[in-house]
Amino acid sequence: MSKPNIELQKFRTKRGKRLLSHLITTSLQYKLWIAFLLILILLGLIGYYRQLRYGLVVTAMRDYTSWGIYISNFVFFVAISLVGSLFSSILKLNKNLWARPLTRISEIIAVAAIICAAVIIIVDMGRPDRIFYVITHLRIQSPIIWDVIIISTYLVISILLLYISLLPDIALCRDRLTQIPNWKKALYRITAINWHNHPKQIAMLQKVNKILAISVLPVAFAIHTITSWLFATTWRPGWDSTNLGPYFVSGAFMAGAAVIIIAMYFIRKHLKLSKYITLSHFDRMGKLLVLLSLVYLYFNINEYLGPAFKMVGVEGEHITELFVGKYAPMYWFVQLGGLVLPIILLFFKPFRKPLPILIIAIFVVLGAWLKRFLIVIPSLQHPYLPIQGVDESYLHYNPTWEEWAITFSSFAWLLLIITVLIKLFPVIPIKKYKQGSETVFKQNIF
Repeated sequence: MSKPNIELQKFRTKRGKRLLSHLITTSLQYKLWIAFLLILILLGLIGYYRQLRYGLVVTAMRDYTSWGIYISNFVFFVAISLVGSLFSSILKLNKNLWARPLTRISEIIAVAAIICAAVIIIVDMGRPDRIFYVITHLRIQSPIIWDVIIISTYLVISILLLYISLLPDIALCRDRLTQIPNWKKALYRITAINWHNHPKQIAMLQKVNKILAISVLPVAFAIHTITSWLFATTWRPGWDSTNLGPYFVSGAFMAGAAVIIIAMYFIRKHLKLSKYITLSHFDRMGKLLVLLSLVYLYFNINEYLGPAFKMVGVEGEHITELFVGKYAPMYWFVQLGGLVLPIILLFFKPFRKPLPILIIAIFVVLGAWLKRFLIVIPSLQHPYLPIQGVDESYLHYNPTWEEWAITFSSFAWLLLIITVLIKLFPVIPIKKYKQGSETVFKQNIF
């Protein structure tokens, strides 16, 4: 929308103008960002078209490395989707009021990430037209079916958590925003589903919200635990471990917290919300990231100490390749640059300021993705029963341009979904409800 429209929109308070102005105006920066994401998505679609036309032969996946960076992406997206449960469930039920402005950001990231996780699995299938056979011919003994069920459940709960929390603010946008396009007015009118801030509606919303916040917690733990079982029940070195469940969950919470910090920084800067996402939020998130990283560091030590101490057979070959072999630079970057160094730096308050903690969080997220790569690829290249007489190319895995294009496209989809949701809906909760002798709601931003 053009600038005069924001001037025609009447706000009663500065708070209302700060939290809702981005729903009315569209900057050149925003348009360029969307264009950039669409270019990446287009490149990914070209790569996927070639994969559909010629088959998985256009990828570098073969009989040895049958899972490539698609599965690394899947595990990463599932990991960062857990940030929704961290804020919507753990911190909310624990009454950490400081985290309230970050709750909706985390819920948006969770929804976008779990959608991308589901889609990337379909991309990994050689015959995506047979996706429904997974349901119609399911075998409950298969961990893949467990993953399908739990991902579907988590997706539904995550969408409901986000939508329920948005409902009062959607109704407020419906009633008060006049300088917006007609399609947006229709969107708010339909999605508000006759919400009028009636005390009975508010009481019901609070009750449903609490039920969902409690329900998402076991589902969140289950989704990454079951994902780890996909690996643990497959006979490969590095995966035959009972430690994988908590190892995956702790790593997911750490990666999710880092993603939240990155989102906080850019939302605070571009939407001018420094009054609502404060220096205190960055400081507290830095401390939380240290705690989660320490837990993950413990599981990392626990994961590698046993096999490294014994160095038996193929397990020994796998550890050697990680520690001093082909994957050693990546492995030590993950452990030192993405885990140990961030912990040390974040102990000091100057590194918990917005810009330093942004850089640290980027290293943590990069390390988290590379870690998923290291979990998937090296293990597959060291089977307990090597295949005889295979082509030399089967023994190595170097992703093709189609795989990289689809991978970058999947991240572009993630960012596009987050960007569009932030553009359509208030990113900081506007309504403030409290439960007393009677239900009270505050609504005075215009």
